[in-house]
Amino acid sequence: MHSETTATEEPTAARGAVAIITNRRGELLLHLRDDLPEIAWPAHWSVLGGGCDPGESPADAIVRELDEEAGLTVENLTELFEITDHRGSGQIITFFSGFWDGDEADLLLAEGVKLQFFAPDYLDILTIPPFIREGIYRCLAAKPS
Repeated sequence: MHSETTATEEPTAARGAVAIITNRRGELLLHLRDDLPEIAWPAHWSVLGGGCDPGESPADAIVRELDEEAGLTVENLTELFEITDHRGSGQIITFFSGFWDGDEADLLLAEGVKLQFFAPDYLDILTIPPFIREGIYRCLAAKPS
């Protein structure tokens, strides 16, 4: 009897997407995460985003996540780069940038504690996951002055 050997596929790494949103003053929209032990990076300031659903692209995921988490629609999201969250979820995170010049108090926060714009000067005093901090600094360094 002949037995066929099929190659087993390597499981694909979990993926996620986040958006670095800035306004006309160059401030960044940050999201204070819930303080729940079952989530990655509880009680940390982060950027909006989340995991990709099965079969969903990071570009589709970020549009969905912005709407679900904050009722936010951002035109002209630009894909930047990927960073792996080695110390948290383990996901490969695709970073996007976008522009939104509204009032964060008008957003409908569905997850987390708070949304707030911060000037880049405040980043060093906030508790931010290391991979998010790296992504923000890479994004800011690439923008023309």
